Amino acid sequence: MKTLDKTVALFKIFADQSRLNIIALLIEKAYCVQDIADALNMSQSSVSHQLKRLRTANIVTSKRQGKHIIYSLKDTHIKELYLVAHAHANLC
Repeated sequence: MKTLDKTVALFKIFADQSRLNIIALLIEKAYCVQDIADALNMSQSSVSHQLKRLRTANIVTSKRQGKHIIYSLKDTHIKELYLVAHAHANLC
């Protein structure tokens, strides 16, 4: 996949409000699916579906902690990209 194609794919991931809400939440700290669902008033299945898309795009990572799978942002680039886009949107 060409670099520009990868960039387009990344911005498509960011083009969904549910995924952006999850990213915004994960900027603060890591969460399990149920905690994300509760915080964002979403069903567990919707959250799981969006997290799968975010994992496939290398935006989030997961680790097992007892019975729960905890999700966090994969790296600081995602946080920076989100914050820059958010700041830009608020200035316009």
